[in-house]
Amino acid sequence: MKLNRKILLAGFASLLVMFSCVSRAQAPSSVPVFKVTPVKSTIKFSVKASVPIEGVFDKWDATLVFSSPAAESAVLDVKIEAASVDTGSGMKNSKLKSDDFFNVDKDPYITFHSTKITQTGPNTFDALGTFTIRGVSKQETLHITLEGKGTGNGTINGVMAFDRKEYGMNSGIPFIKIADRVEVTVDLKGQKIAGPPVVFKQ
Repeated sequence: MKLNRKILLAGFASLLVMFSCVSRAQAPSSVPVFKVTPVKSTIKFSVKASVPIEGVFDKWDATLVFSSPAAESAVLDVKIEAASVDTGSGMKNSKLKSDDFFNVDKDPYITFHSTKITQTGPNTFDALGTFTIRGVSKQETLHITLEGKGTGNGTINGVMAFDRKEYGMNSGIPFIKIADRVEVTVDLKGQKIAGPPVVFKQ
């Protein structure tokens, strides 16, 4: 009888644990959960020069994580494989990958981690964050325009400009005069996959 009771108690305990795990798995998220789809998104850059220099990065990852439903609670992280740069020119690609510019052998990643997002208009935001390239990190601001607000499917269009020489990119490219200002543009497609709607300031 005691043995049967122990078996019954053990079985009941197992059922409680299983039910608890299922309940947690099925419980709705208390914050918006978004997924960025790289297939439909792009990260580009351009530099004013005597011969136009512009291109894209083919390999990168981005996440948008909320700590509450408030839009300003979001944290944007972007991680780019510097060696995936593509300008359409083998010569330019090689130069940009060299230690004069991205230095991809020593510093393979270009990253941006937002530390504060401020809503500046109905559909605009400033994302202040830490930008790192060539192992040098500085505070920069990504100016964002949001499309598709409130639909659950949106696009983050962002522009950030930085001075390449502040990050140790002091060299040029033979026979090409290059400006110091580099402009990075992101076009990130996101889809809400769980949680409540994002709350924006009116």
